[in-house]
Amino acid sequence: MKNAYIFPGQGAQFSGMGKEVYEASEKAKALFEQANEILGFRITDTMFGGTDEQLKQTNVTQPAIFLHSVILAMISENFNPDMVAGHSLGEFSALVAAKALSFEDGLKLVAKRAAAMQKACEANPSTMAAVLGLEDAMVEKICAEVNESGETVVAANYNCQGQLVISGSFKGVELAGEKLKAAGAKRVLPLQVGGAFHSPLMKPAEIELAEAIRSTNFATPICPIYQNVSAKPFSKPEEIKANLIAQLTAPVRWTQSVQNMVADGATHFIESGPGKVLQGLVKKIHKEAEVNSI
Repeated sequence: MKNAYIFPGQGAQFSGMGKEVYEASEKAKALFEQANEILGFRITDTMFGGTDEQLKQTNVTQPAIFLHSVILAMISENFNPDMVAGHSLGEFSALVAAKALSFEDGLKLVAKRAAAMQKACEANPSTMAAVLGLEDAMVEKICAEVNESGETVVAANYNCQGQLVISGSFKGVELAGEKLKAAGAKRVLPLQVGGAFHSPLMKPAEIELAEAIRSTNFATPICPIYQNVSAKPFSKPEEIKANLIAQLTAPVRWTQSVQNMVADGATHFIESGPGKVLQGLVKKIHKEAEVNSI
């Protein structure tokens, strides 16, 4: 039996997140206060008592989820991973939990990532939509057809079988949505996001973040990390860095990551962070998996 620790991405936030942990643990409180200093504003005020609208701001959402996820792992007495993985933003949380990145460096990179993505979203107004009930190959085929028309839309998040998120220009996502429904999709749900994450429209953010990642010190993690870009396990710092840079414009291969972790012996998936979204996806990908939270 092997333990796989998994870390959620954007969308898992909720008002009050992390408050119980802050109040129950002196170590957690010290880490949250350190984060307030690093960021230059009291993110804990927004996490513990902010509105849903305030929490949706990318520059708040990403560090907030990162902090909640990482601090839970850091104060856990039983944190003993055989492997780790994170969904999109969660990959940074996984790297800190697995000691490839320091807490401070991880938070600084996440803040930089959030700011760069926010800027890219403002420069290229764009969106995402969840496609339910179609084979991945059909979604990919229709995205390719729309791209030929001059619009941008790509498969962005392979969440589980029958659930794939597309990402691109407003027109590209709209055109793809129409074609996908005609092809038999059960639903195409627009997502409340700031832009086209994990698509070519994030290239300016990738370029900006790449410089910060390259100049940050990465160590060999205590266990392999299954990275979004290829869904394969990595332990070498330079490879981890390259995959992390490519992640902003490449798809999140979550389905494939879970399948590969199971193939490598994972039987128990433990989610560290707000919500239970990843546990639900894991059960859809591999019904026999045991899932729970820290």
